[in-house]
Amino acid sequence: MTDDADAATRRRDRRLALARAFVDNVPHNHALGLVVEGLADRTARFRLPYAAKLVGNPETGVLHGGAITALLDACCGAAVFAALPQLQPIATLDLRIDYLRPAEPGKDVWAEATCHHMSKHVAFVRAVADHADGGAPIATAAGTFMIATKLGTVAPRGGGA
Repeated sequence: MTDDADAATRRRDRRLALARAFVDNVPHNHALGLVVEGLADRTARFRLPYAAKLVGNPETGVLHGGAITALLDACCGAAVFAALPQLQPIATLDLRIDYLRPAEPGKDVWAEATCHHMSKHVAFVRAVADHADGGAPIATAAGTFMIATKLGTVAPRGGGA
């Protein structure tokens, strides 16, 4: 491997480890049981294992939409981390979810997110949640994320607005 390829591999491995730590150390993500399945340049892939505690309607066994929203939010955030040239704090500014159909009872839900554009302080992400079986999507998402300038600070605002 070349030095550039070695550096890229180390960067990818470090970010994957950080994404997994993000899931493990954020109590809500950990409680949901989110699993980081992959992280590449500008893209993240997460899995939400089916669990009875996440069911929204016990009569149908369908996962609660809030669990799918949390999956998409975490996956989108990881895609932003994957796109950043260096690690910086981020925060969700806006996340629009379009629910297209219910998740199927007993099946894990997968999310794949791609950071398709970044300005100096905002990242734009799109994502899809599905059962990874080639079937129709369960939900789609479009999100924007704030990129902080460094740890502990946010971008300055002009005129106090």
